[in-house]
Amino acid sequence: MLPVAGMVAALPLGARGAERLTFALLPVGLLIAIGTAAATYASGAPLVHLLGHWAPPLGLAFRADGLATAMLLTAAIVIGATALYARAEFGTPPGTPERREALSFWSLLLAVWGAINLAVVADDLFTLYVALELLTFAAMPLACLDGKRETLEAALRYLMFALLGSVLYLLGVALLYGAYGTLDIVLLAQRARAAPATVVAAALMTAGLLAKTALLPLHLWLPPAHAGAPAAASAVLSALVVKGSFVLVVRLWFGVMPGLPAPAAAQVLAALGAAAIILGSAAALAQARLKLLVAYSTVAQIGYLFLMFPLMTAAIASAEDAARAWTGGVLQAVSHAFAKAAMFLAVGLMAKGLGHDRIADLGGAGRAMPLCLLTFGLAGLSLMGVPPSGGFAAKWLLLTSAIEAGQWWWALVILGGGLLTGTYVYRVLAVALTQGNGDTAAVAEPKGQAWVALALALLSVVLGFLPLGAFGLVQIGRLDLAIGGAP
Repeated sequence: MLPVAGMVAALPLGARGAERLTFALLPVGLLIAIGTAAATYASGAPLVHLLGHWAPPLGLAFRADGLATAMLLTAAIVIGATALYARAEFGTPPGTPERREALSFWSLLLAVWGAINLAVVADDLFTLYVALELLTFAAMPLACLDGKRETLEAALRYLMFALLGSVLYLLGVALLYGAYGTLDIVLLAQRARAAPATVVAAALMTAGLLAKTALLPLHLWLPPAHAGAPAAASAVLSALVVKGSFVLVVRLWFGVMPGLPAPAAAQVLAALGAAAIILGSAAALAQARLKLLVAYSTVAQIGYLFLMFPLMTAAIASAEDAARAWTGGVLQAVSHAFAKAAMFLAVGLMAKGLGHDRIADLGGAGRAMPLCLLTFGLAGLSLMGVPPSGGFAAKWLLLTSAIEAGQWWWALVILGGGLLTGTYVYRVLAVALTQGNGDTAAVAEPKGQAWVALALALLSVVLGFLPLGAFGLVQIGRLDLAIGGAP
């Protein structure tokens, strides 16, 4: 509720007041996220808050399990770093006139933060629908803050895909409510059975959420929306917004229906993920513009998240493999958030400093903007899965669980995707490290913003140094354990 209250309070305060309020709320929100994670880890059980002290099915519950607390922490860190970075572009120094874009940015940033928080802690399918809508209508304007025709078109395309996803999701919610009389995830996990209404509802809701997550072939809205947005907005869109709907897919499959194994459907989801990895990486490699390359890289990296589904299906994975796949999937979501936010922020600085983002003309960028290029390289290492980064730990967990489960074909996809990622990252670095034509000699790198981006890239790498036992937090509160699934 903190960022939501801040968003409402910021509107009448103007751009300068909204900026100050945002920076006042950032440390408080981070402390709350840290405290929630610490309390969950210490108790070994999810934290549950009943709104109005009414228990489901009459009331609504918020449930902070391991997955939710990991995403709360990630969101607080990424939002904080993005705000620090965006101050140079959307800040309102004393004595300068206020701008509508600045007021919109700070208000929408708080709205995205509140929506992603709600999306990860809500324990009711309709409340999750509300969170999805809040996330869509906060994120969509961020993609077109400059008001240009091409960014407005990209934002409208994003809106149409999002609304289609919302309609499909809501139809599934209605079917589940009609069949079981509740929308609480914990109660549905106990009552749901393999009835036709349940299967149809799961299919509709999954399809709707995939459109919002931009999993191939429903990814057409993502590259133009992310590439055309301001760098700070692109970082939030890629790092957090698409993760909100992914968390809902996970809740649906392993929360609402943990006792209904669907190995064939899980294989289809993973096949779509594999196609996204290969085709998204190939599309990134073919791009002439740097921001579009990074945007198509997001399409590819989203695919890794869906490789965990067949590995988590109890019928085809052992208990140890399922736990390893769960940790790998969550760690991939977190490490990708830090790496991709860092990459978009660094690319934004490079495009602004050089006056373009044409990859072929990046010669000399390494000398002119070394921190930005270092950030791009470190984030790229994590996306490639090079040790000892967080991306390596995530992909290694997915790869080993795939081999142990006898699904070696997913291991080949992970290895092939890493090679393709390395190819397009090397393509950028190879050009940027050349001497160039001397036009970059006068380019000044904004050190403050560059250090913020570098800090996020370093976080994505530092995750790989943590012992695997440190990720035991993400196992807390898995509903498939409570129902009797794989521990």
